[in-house]
Amino acid sequence: MLIALHKPYDVLSQFTPEEPGQRTLAEFGLPPRVYAVGRLDRDSEGLLLLTDEKPLVDHLLHPRRGHPRIYHALVEKVPDSAALESLQNGSIVLDGRAVARCQAWLLDPQPAYPERVPPVRVRKAFADAWIALQLTEGRNRQVRRMTAAAGHPTLRLLRVKIGSFVLGDLAPGQWKELNPAERKLALTPS
Repeated sequence: MLIALHKPYDVLSQFTPEEPGQRTLAEFGLPPRVYAVGRLDRDSEGLLLLTDEKPLVDHLLHPRRGHPRIYHALVEKVPDSAALESLQNGSIVLDGRAVARCQAWLLDPQPAYPERVPPVRVRKAFADAWIALQLTEGRNRQVRRMTAAAGHPTLRLLRVKIGSFVLGDLAPGQWKELNPAERKLALTPS
């Protein structure tokens, strides 16, 4: 079984809390014995796959497969072409190692995502902009750390695509079991 969940903000990508009062995947009525394929940080939102099939984890997460994931990041200040190039060319170093080359672009038109709860803090001194990043590696808080290193801290982060499967209109907190065609999309690099 392969499930797509739109993980809301402030929810851990696990079924048990680390501290009292934390929200977890347990509140969404998911089938028993499924677990997250990878993770989204508590302060990130969007597409999270869950499965009860161990071989899928290697297929989707092992770095040698280079399975792409696309994120939309609301960043502080509008990045120019030099900032986008620095995100793409592998020149950003995290934990003493350069990040893998990726794709990064300014979203045009800017998406009109519903307001997050709680809302993103607005800073009147800076404009903000939505960018997209397509990564094939998944280091800890990688998108946030990359955009900060490029001078554009992330204010809000959504994963919108894994392989060729798109989050689409799945609302925060909603999930669905993927049918055979959707499953194939999730397992196929775009």
